[in-house]
Amino acid sequence: MATPVPAKRGKKPRVTSPAATPPAGGQVQSLTRGLRLLELIADAHGSVALTELAQQAGLPNSTTHRLLSTMQQQGFVHQVGDLGYWTIGAHAFVVGSSFLQSRNLLAIVHPVLRRLMEEAGETVNLAVLDLSDYQAVIVDQVQCTQLMRMSAPIGGKLPMHASGAGKAFLAHLNDDQVTALLHQKGLHGYTPKTLMSPHTLKENLALIRKMGFSHDDEEHALGLRCVAAPIYDEHGDAFAAISISGPLARMTDDRITELGALVIRAARTVTQAYAGR
Repeated sequence: MATPVPAKRGKKPRVTSPAATPPAGGQVQSLTRGLRLLELIADAHGSVALTELAQQAGLPNSTTHRLLSTMQQQGFVHQVGDLGYWTIGAHAFVVGSSFLQSRNLLAIVHPVLRRLMEEAGETVNLAVLDLSDYQAVIVDQVQCTQLMRMSAPIGGKLPMHASGAGKAFLAHLNDDQVTALLHQKGLHGYTPKTLMSPHTLKENLALIRKMGFSHDDEEHALGLRCVAAPIYDEHGDAFAAISISGPLARMTDDRITELGALVIRAARTVTQAYAGR
């Protein structure tokens, strides 16, 4: 609604336009709109027409063109081709690459691990994928306060086919890649519950893809269960995983789905902070 402004003597009252009101939260409207256009161009994974950008952003074509022209002068966007489509400029990469240089996975993850331990009441771990020998390596851990708890050394390695973190990585390989890896590494048995058949393992990986989290059901050590979910990098590759591990007596069938949801949420939080996706 337009807001009347008190008039001075001898002058007619004037009315302020709602468009003149600054955006809520102290945002600068033109900056917010420009950043939104930058996101839309990035989401296009190539080039996109001005009219399409304007429609997606809910802006007039003239306003959209003015914002894009300003960003082009700064090198953040670039107009290409005879049709004048818009694409991301080189300076956007320069600015974005500074994030890659400054991010620290352990600094990002550790507070998330601590919160997850408090929510789950079990030990939580961060594992990364060692591409040199395709094993999951524990690089951080927050132990629970329970008298009986899982404890694995930092730097300890976990088998790909018989651990929560390992299967979280395996589930993001296609069947041909899994087959090649199994030919290279084999399927070592750790307990009577270790999945020793390639067919059974692939069925389990298909289930993991549907659920969004992996489940080690005493496959690496008897009496120990684990759930895990992957962390993705900016390319969409699973390079790390968060896991919750604990004794069978506490990680019952009824709790597995609940713990799976917790570990998925934690992994998504880290992926967003680390890769911006």
